[in-house]
This record gives sequence, structure tokens and C-alpha cells, in this order.
Amino acid sequence: MTDDVWLPYRTHELPGLPDPVPAGLRYLFWDGEEEFPGDPARCAFYAVPYMRGSEVAVRPLPSMTSVRVVQTLSAGTDNVAPALTGLHAGVRLCNARGVHEASTAELALTLVLASLRGIPGFVEGQRTERWRSGFHPALADKTVLIVGYGSIGTAIEDRLAPFECARVLRVARSARAAERGPVQPLADLPALLPQADVVILSTPLTDATRHLVDAGFLAALKDGALLVNVGRGPVVDTEALLTELESGRITAALDVTDPEPLPAGHPLWHAPGVLITPHVGGPTSAFEPRAKRLLAQQLTRFATGEEPHNVVLTTGEHGR
Repeated sequence: MTDDVWLPYRTHELPGLPDPVPAGLRYLFWDGEEEFPGDPARCAFYAVPYMRGSEVAVRPLPSMTSVRVVQTLSAGTDNVAPALTGLHAGVRLCNARGVHEASTAELALTLVLASLRGIPGFVEGQRTERWRSGFHPALADKTVLIVGYGSIGTAIEDRLAPFECARVLRVARSARAAERGPVQPLADLPALLPQADVVILSTPLTDATRHLVDAGFLAALKDGALLVNVGRGPVVDTEALLTELESGRITAALDVTDPEPLPAGHPLWHAPGVLITPHVGGPTSAFEPRAKRLLAQQLTRFATGEEPHNVVLTTGEHGR
């Protein structure tokens, strides 16, 4: 009996897929359409459609009684992980590590530079035909704190290297040594925040990071600090951030918000000193070739019985 594989790309778009016949696989295309491509109970490998929303992503999961691998094409898995609790033990949930680093790191630098150099004001000046000259902060000589120093955080620092920053501080869940310097644990944040001119959030959303950026976190930032979020919206307490923005003490650049999408009329749209992009850290021309390579690699391992890469949780372990 063959194993069904649900993919958000057609097979001719995915070079490097294992030959389905000897591998005992049947490839089915599904990118979130209302009608399923086959019986979900026969699906053994489920590649979650990208940017189709959480409701679409999890809709077939309750019926996937034979699934062994759930592969997201997003860096975060918080939109899918809760739906795995009803599945049998041993299902691997894999994220898209290696797919989004280039795109997200580029956007992080874009947001930092645009905010510091006053680009939103220049765009408005162009729209209204006003010449808005003057001094603005540079990234050079600034201390940058990266909160969430995984693969994306590392890629962000790689791109910071030419900008002559005074220092880069790195924080992750636990301390470790990294190629560019020490990574400090989350517990050290209170001592690091007052040192930072720019704080870049690239952390996933977990119980430990939800509202990590609260009133106390923001109060610890120096006057004039810039907060950049390319991680997940709920990492930041929106009400606390609004209070600080409205005071004019800090500025922010947000690719992700809470709520998201940000509804019309929300005060964050017009808060002073904030630049908002609509969660576009991942979807660029760099996404698709990397996503397709990942799927081909993961399915090659699946076909040969090897453990997939990028496993973030396995159902039935540690109470999951």
C-alpha cells in the first residue's frame, strides 16, 4: 500500500523528489482548496500550505490518522502545533529552518535602517512635495541586541557585520557559544536591555516568549531606543508598546503585530514613531527555491526511513 504525500506544489515544480513508485509514495497536490485531494486518513506526510491561514492549515489534521510527518513552510509552528494534540504518538512536526533566514534577515535590516534614517518621513515628504532634510541616527556605532538568536538571528547578525555597529548582544533560551560571540540566556535580558540602542526580536512564540516584551521590558530600554519585531506579534504586549510609543520615548518597526492582520482603526496604525509592514519577512523571491529544496530533502529522508530534519516536537513526548 502506498503512502499519500500532500504537497502545496505540483510534482513537476519540485525537482529532486524521490521516485514515487519504488518509494511507495503517491503525491497529491493540495494548497488549501475546499476539497481535499484524497482521503486524509491515508496521508503519511503533510506539507502545510504556506500563507493560507491557520484554519486552512489545521483543517485536515483531525482526520490524518496515519500521518507521520507534518512539515510547515514557516519558521514558526505555533499556528499548527496545538492541533497535533489529538494525533497519535510519534508524529514529527518540522519547521522550515533554512528557508526564511535570508528573507527575514533582509527585512530586519531594512526596518532598522528605514526607521533610523527617517525613510517613512521622507516618503510622506515626497507625497506632499515637502523637502524634509536634517540629521538622523545611523546604525554605525550603535549597540544592537538580538533576542532569539537561532538561525534567523544568526543571519541578521551576518548582515549587520558591515555596518560598524559598536556591539552586538545575543540572547536565546539558553546560554551557548556561537561563531560570532557568546549567546546569553533569557534570564540575562534585564541587564542587557538598558545597553541596547536597537532591539531586534526574532524569537518564536512559545509560552516563555508570549508578552516577553511587556511594560517592564520596554521601561528598561533607553530613551530613543528602536524595537524591531520580525518574530511573532504576541511576543509584544501591544497595549504596553502603545503606551511607550505615545510617550515618544522609543520607536518601533513591526513586521508582525497582535492582533494580526492589524484591523482598520487600530491605534497602532497611527501611533507615533512606528513603521509597520504586513508580515512580509518570509514571502520573497528567496522563499520558493529554498522551500522546494527543503521538501525534496525531507521526502528523500522520509522515503528511506531516515529521521527528518528540523523536528521541533514529536507527539506523545513530554506530555504532547
